[in-house]
Amino acid sequence: MKQLSIIAESRMGIVAEISEALAENNINIENIDAKSFSENAVILLSVDQYDLALQTLSHFDSFQIITEDAILIRLKNEPGALAKIARRFTDANISLRSIRFVQRNENYGLVAISADRTDKALNLVKDVLVS
Repeated sequence: MKQLSIIAESRMGIVAEISEALAENNINIENIDAKSFSENAVILLSVDQYDLALQTLSHFDSFQIITEDAILIRLKNEPGALAKIARRFTDANISLRSIRFVQRNENYGLVAISADRTDKALNLVKDVLVS
């Protein structure tokens, strides 16, 4: 799974601009997480047409796009499930770049994780790996 991280100046209308540009190119947003921190905004996106989305959004001068491979895992929806996975990364000295709950129900949650060494990270979570 690939995800786009957009870093921009926090301002009104940025999510509208991004979603409109993607819609004009028939790109469907599968997941979005947008947060504002003082003067900056961080928007995490998963889309159905990654390459076209990257091309579409690269025309904007008002923000920076960071691309990442994300590992999709399935965890039991219970206290401590994420802590156990996070501990694996810490013990293996692999930094986590982002963690995002993509979907959740009463039994399980799908979690997208990006790490600094994807190949080694995949081995850490092969027992809960979705894709």
